[in-house]
Amino acid sequence: MSVTADFKAFVSIKGAWVLVLTMFLYGIGTGVLAPMNAVYLQDGIGLGKGQIASIFAVSLLLNMVLTISVGLVSDRLRTKKTIPLVAAVLCMAGLLLYMQAESYVQALLGMALATAPSGMIMGQMFAMARNHFSKLAPPGIVEISQLWLRSTYSVGFFTGLLVGANLFLWTTFKGVLWGNLAGYASLFLLLLVYREYAAEPGKAAAKGGEPFSLAMLIALLLLACADAIRGLYLPLVVNARFGSPELMSYIWSTQAVFELLFMTIAGYWAAKYGSKRIILLGSVFALATYMVYAAGGGIVSFFVVQPLYSFFVSILYGVAMGYVQRMFLHKTGFGASLYVFISQTASLIGYGLPLLIKGITPDIFYIPSLLIVVSLCMMVWVLLADARRGGRAVGLTK
Repeated sequence: MSVTADFKAFVSIKGAWVLVLTMFLYGIGTGVLAPMNAVYLQDGIGLGKGQIASIFAVSLLLNMVLTISVGLVSDRLRTKKTIPLVAAVLCMAGLLLYMQAESYVQALLGMALATAPSGMIMGQMFAMARNHFSKLAPPGIVEISQLWLRSTYSVGFFTGLLVGANLFLWTTFKGVLWGNLAGYASLFLLLLVYREYAAEPGKAAAKGGEPFSLAMLIALLLLACADAIRGLYLPLVVNARFGSPELMSYIWSTQAVFELLFMTIAGYWAAKYGSKRIILLGSVFALATYMVYAAGGGIVSFFVVQPLYSFFVSILYGVAMGYVQRMFLHKTGFGASLYVFISQTASLIGYGLPLLIKGITPDIFYIPSLLIVVSLCMMVWVLLADARRGGRAVGLTK
């Protein structure tokens, strides 16, 4: 089928619009705060580099525990919708506490409650979506439907970056935090009206799976670790170099121009050439981006490399997500949560590694560059091993 025909089939799926709107609005709410969070802790509350990293690390550790625990039990539940509903309520309560924080302890408690339950949202949302599309979508577009849903979240996220930058200029950090809370409220309300479709036992596992590969999971962990370092420290580096917190929102928002296109291209390429090869290609682009960051040039260079990084992100959070899920097609809840857990583990590691470098400088980005190189070596080794066995890398829809 053509892209146009596939997209028409996608938008005609019963109930798909609720999932799309939910992910879009949730993405806006998340994007509003994402680039401002570390800066808020630094400038709004007055915390240092180590304190900021520890708050993110503790919150992530709790997030990881909840994510994998829920992933292990969610496939035994008749419905998964209750999980993100409860998580959204907890996150909103945490944000209300976070807004009032004036010290390290208060910020830690508020952020832990505001972010730890969020791991119960993304994994279960995409598990619900896979069940939904597997039941109602034509078989040939199940995987690309997952990618389009993920890209909808990304478009919302980058829309939220622009909203957050303007909220910061108009209302400072308080408005940004309220914008984040609105995202969780939208998620909660739309999930209330969403009709969930349960998985049909045995159907998902019949075909379309990927062989388990520990080496590829470790390689993805390293890629996600590099991206986590960028996510936390690039806003701090940009703020330190150029003195404008809102610049980071504008830098990230340039990805929105490319995200939907790149995720679609990556999805079809993965179907044709194999997920592992496309992940390898995207990693090369990420390495080039990190080297530009490490060079510490002018603000223009940070904008120029965004299309390259956008392609990598489209693959890491689109193709790679589907790749991990297909290793566990018979357990959609666990497979989706495992991918989120890998991302969270990577973030926990990534937040601490730059502490080895003194200060907030572009030199931080030599660390993710090294992680990318190691990941590339591992993926090349896996592909060569596949070739030696006479096996062809499994495609996205094979």
